[in-house]
Amino acid sequence: MPSEDRKSGVAAAAHEPGSFGRAAAWLSKQVELALTGVELSLPQYRVLGLLAEGVSIPSALADRLTVRRPTVTAVVDGLEIRGLVQRTPGDHDKRRVTHTLTTKGQRLLAKANVAVDARLTDIAGSLDDPALSDQALDSLVLWRSAMRAYHSAREARA
Repeated sequence: MPSEDRKSGVAAAAHEPGSFGRAAAWLSKQVELALTGVELSLPQYRVLGLLAEGVSIPSALADRLTVRRPTVTAVVDGLEIRGLVQRTPGDHDKRRVTHTLTTKGQRLLAKANVAVDARLTDIAGSLDDPALSDQALDSLVLWRSAMRAYHSAREARA
C-alpha cells in the first residue's frame, strides 16, 4: 500500500465511532505492561509522575488523577512503604500533609519513564512509514499538553 493510501487509511480509522477511546485504552494497557518490569502499577506511576511535577497535596493529587482522596491515600500508602514517597505533616495543622518523591522514588520514576517510552516507541515503530511513527509519538506529546491545559482551565474555574 502506498504511503498516501496508508495515511488516508489512518485518518479514516481515526474517525470511526469509539476509535479514540479504544486507542487510549489500548495505550493504557501497553503502559501497564511496560510498568510491570519496574514493579509499578499504573496508579502508582501516575502519582509518582504528578509528584515529580510538583503536585503534593492529597486533594490536588485526587483532582488531577480524577479519583477520590481515599484512593490517593491508598496508593500513597504503598509508595511510602516502599520508600518512594515521603509524607510530611503541615507545620500548623498536622492533619494537612504534603507528599514528596524520595531519591529512590525519583530513580524508579526515571526507570519507569524509560520503560514506558521504549515500549510506546517500539509500538509506533511498527508503522511502515517513519514519518507516521514520529507523528504517533508527537501526538502523545500533544495529548499531554491538552491534558495540562484542561486541568489548568478546570482549576481556574474552581
